[in-house]
Amino acid sequence: MATWAMVFDLRRCIGCNACTIACKQENNLPTGVFFTKTLTEEGGEYPDVKRVYVPTLCNHCESPPCEWVCPTGATYVRTDGIVMVDEDKCIGCGSCIVACPYDARTRVEREHIRAGLFMHGELTAFEQQGVSRFVPGTVAKCTFCHDRIDAGMQPACVVTCPTDARIFGDLDDSESGVRRLIRERGGRAPLAEKNTGPRVFYVD
Repeated sequence: MATWAMVFDLRRCIGCNACTIACKQENNLPTGVFFTKTLTEEGGEYPDVKRVYVPTLCNHCESPPCEWVCPTGATYVRTDGIVMVDEDKCIGCGSCIVACPYDARTRVEREHIRAGLFMHGELTAFEQQGVSRFVPGTVAKCTFCHDRIDAGMQPACVVTCPTDARIFGDLDDSESGVRRLIRERGGRAPLAEKNTGPRVFYVD
């Protein structure tokens, strides 16, 4: 059994947000709900100024605080390391949202679903079949596109990235792309001091 992980190559990310759009469409996300975002950081002084784009999503932690605090067991970790939410058990208390140090969870409200995928107003037929899977008041998050993984495919954000800035693979395989990047370029986990064991890493 694999342990899935993702590496972000900050040298390659150009901040185009193709990943964000791919995620929105793949997951039929309502207005205001994002599973992945790209932050922008600027540093230096004129004329030596540099801009860096920092992709973010759920870190699928080995020891996820969102799971610890969930009172109903709605948040759980699959055997392959993917952190999931069972909408049938989620009561929308928001404990996991507060506990997540990465701000990677969103409560899906009724107005999100009414607004649709990309626009405000009457839902299209495409939007109706998509957003209907969300339960108002429950929490949603990135699942590494678990349906695609189970079918032997890569996450939508990975295959859409035009610069190959997102690398996905098996953390247990010493020859996988993620392991090689972490080993050769000193992959760093975000907020490692929180001891959550993120399975998302950054290289630059």
